[in-house]
Amino acid sequence: MDIYMGMIFQNFEFLIKMVLATVMGAIIGFERKSRNKEAGIRTHAIVSLASALMMIVSKYGFFDIIEFDAARVAAQVVSGIGFLGTGLIFVKNNAVNGLTTAAGIWATAGIGLAMGAGLYAVAIFGTLLIVIVQILMHKDTFLSKDHLTITFEISL
Repeated sequence: MDIYMGMIFQNFEFLIKMVLATVMGAIIGFERKSRNKEAGIRTHAIVSLASALMMIVSKYGFFDIIEFDAARVAAQVVSGIGFLGTGLIFVKNNAVNGLTTAAGIWATAGIGLAMGAGLYAVAIFGTLLIVIVQILMHKDTFLSKDHLTITFEISL
């Protein structure tokens, strides 16, 4: 009976990790959606959820094998998300679009991996940092390069 209770508790913990990862991804996606970017709430939530799921499978799915590398499946998430992010980047008239969104998707995958690994504080703090950076460093904010430009005029 104790074994079944342990399995139920562990599966409940996995569900909580996946739900929290989805919420963290949705928070990041909300900021992107509010700026009318290509990838919004659903995309970021799914990327974070899927990353957490992959980490859970990677970390706990192969416990019955004597020698296994728990990081192997999780490491492939980084490559896969890089491929997904490439599809968001466009170059038109020497202007690059979608680079920040692609980087955000990649960072969101990292949030999901951290949540799936049980690094709750790291995932939550990482989410806050990503959102803060995206808000503060946006071109319409006081930290944009338009506001930080200094012009010198020399009168002769």
